Amino acid sequence: MRYDLTDLRLFCDVVEAGSITGGAHRSALALAAASTRIRRMEEALGAPLLIRSRQGITPTEAGRTLLRHARAMLAQSARLREDLGAFAGGLSGEVRLLANTNALTEFLPEALSSFLAEHPQVSVDLEERLSDEIVGLIAEGVADVGIVAGTVDIGALATYPFRSDRFVVVTAADHPLAARGRVPFAEVLDCEFVGLDRASSLQRFLAARAAREGRPLRLRVQLRSFDAVCRLVECGVGVGVVPQTTAARAARTMRLGVVELADEWAVRELKIVIRAEAELRPYARQLVESLRASDAHLSRPG
Repeated sequence: MRYDLTDLRLFCDVVEAGSITGGAHRSALALAAASTRIRRMEEALGAPLLIRSRQGITPTEAGRTLLRHARAMLAQSARLREDLGAFAGGLSGEVRLLANTNALTEFLPEALSSFLAEHPQVSVDLEERLSDEIVGLIAEGVADVGIVAGTVDIGALATYPFRSDRFVVVTAADHPLAARGRVPFAEVLDCEFVGLDRASSLQRFLAARAAREGRPLRLRVQLRSFDAVCRLVECGVGVGVVPQTTAARAARTMRLGVVELADEWAVRELKIVIRAEAELRPYARQLVESLRASDAHLSRPG
């Protein structure tokens, strides 16, 4: 039974993605090549590693054992690469960062650009996830650093404050809701929505909130960015839910109504989460320090 690092990384990616197709995409492999590797891994073991169904894949007991060891071996490989990087040119480290939609689109671009400029030898693998998914993956050691909504249960993870924002409803200037100061999300569900792609963590979060109200989220169109959402909202296609920072920026150039959501979950305190500072690899620790410093810089008056 001989598995190389590519096999182990692929297996982790497949389990995390919930499908061989998604895992192949994350590992930058062709689907046929990924399927062949998984099949050969199972043949070498003599037992199935994955349970395949219409809903996706889940690991067998043998698969869960392999997953635990694969993650440990990949983490050790990353530490080895970092330690040896000091003796070689080029990239010497990679940090895996998970973030929800709000952090990813509104706050991380500027914060990450500063970190990467100061650390040209480091790469950051950034992925969008739901906050509760991020907590689980950080706890399992799948990623180094996460940024989540402050409302999620973080268990035993260590946390640091990152940013504050809130979700608001954006409408066309002449939409009936535009005259409202605040509105509960349940009332907004009477409208048709302009939203992000269904795979985005925010869109999945809003769909779940709508389901709690016993209502569907009536999406007319899905787009790739908050700015594109605001453009179509301005044209009267529907209403959208975006961060207040996005709405304020868009309202400077677009004719939009901006209405606060009255729901408690609309206020977002974003937090940095890690397993423990002592467990962080050097570059991951430096990234956390950089993110915390960027928050302190924005908090200072003037």
